[in-house]
Amino acid sequence: MRIVLFLALLSVALGYGLWRGGGPERVMAVIAGLMVVFDGLLHLVVPLELASLDTGHLVIDLFGAASTTVLALAAHRFWPMAMAVLHILPLLAHTSRALDFGMHPAAYLAMQVSSSWLVPPLLFGATWRHCRRKAARGSVPSWHLSPA
Repeated sequence: MRIVLFLALLSVALGYGLWRGGGPERVMAVIAGLMVVFDGLLHLVVPLELASLDTGHLVIDLFGAASTTVLALAAHRFWPMAMAVLHILPLLAHTSRALDFGMHPAAYLAMQVSSSWLVPPLLFGATWRHCRRKAARGSVPSWHLSPA
């Protein structure tokens, strides 16, 4: 039931981000959506195994951490930095598992997924804030300009 609730909350946030968000909000919606798709594909091929290092989810989490960090560096917003941290936290779970195979599988799972519950409200709030900023000031920059 908790997975269905999470996917429902995430779907609302992704839809709102794609519909009303600026560039960074839309990119984040695509990143989060891809991570869900990759997770689903992984579970079709490999059964969940928490007794050892979960390399499939490690790859997905590396993708999430790398892409949100790039987003945080490129976006003209503050919230992507928090989002990048939320995607780096699961890497600590994988590191802890690699260093201590005696870790209880439930602790490993909790460390992997707990920060993901903050992604939907953060994306929703970021999109809402973008809409307010746009209504108040008109056009707002989405990206840092690169020195050309």
